[in-house]
Amino acid sequence: MKKLTCMLVLMVASALWSVSFAQNSIKKHNGMNLTDKKVLVAFFSRTGENYAVGNITKGNTHIVAEMIAKATGGKLFEIVPEKAYPEAYDACVEIAKKEKEAGARPAVKGDVAVEDYDVVFIGYPNWWGDMPMPVYTFIGKHRWQGKTVIPFCTHEGSGLSGTERHIAEVCKGAVIGKGLALKGATAQNAREQALRTVSAWIEKL
Repeated sequence: MKKLTCMLVLMVASALWSVSFAQNSIKKHNGMNLTDKKVLVAFFSRTGENYAVGNITKGNTHIVAEMIAKATGGKLFEIVPEKAYPEAYDACVEIAKKEKEAGARPAVKGDVAVEDYDVVFIGYPNWWGDMPMPVYTFIGKHRWQGKTVIPFCTHEGSGLSGTERHIAEVCKGAVIGKGLALKGATAQNAREQALRTVSAWIEKL
C-alpha cells in the first residue's frame, strides 16, 4: 500500500512539474523573448465603408494591432492623417490611387518616439498593392538603424504584396521580420480565428 501511495505521489508531482514547465515555456515563447525589449505597434487603419465588411466603426488593421499589442505588451500608436479619407469606399479608393501614383506623403497627426523602442510592428491595409501613403509619412520621420521592424497587413486577397520589400527600402538599417497578412473580413467577423492566426505568427517570430 505504501509503495502504491509513493508511486501515486511521484506521478502527481511529475505531472505538476510538466505543466509548470510547459506554462513557463509558453510564456517565454509567446512573449517573443521581449521581456527586456520595448515594443511599439504602429498602425494605420480606416473605418467607414470597407470592402467585404460594409460600414465599420473599428478598422480591420486596428483590430489586429490590438491583438499584437496585447500579446507582446507593446504600446499602440495609430497613424492618423490630418485630412481624413472619405467614408465612401469608392471615393477612398480613388484618392488612394492618386496618392500612390504621385508618391504623396500626406501630413499625419501627432507622433511617437520610434527611436525609444527596440521592436516596431507596422500595420496597414493593403491599398493598391502597397502601404497607404500616410504610413510612408510616418516612417520618413524616424531613424530605423538597429531596430527590428515587423510588418502586418489586412487585405482581401492581395496579401502583403511587395510591402515587406518597400519597408526594407525605407526603414534603412532595420532588420525586417517576417510579416503577417490577414484578411480584413476575418479580423472583423471571425476574431477568434484571427487571434489564433496572430498568436501562431508571433510564436514563430
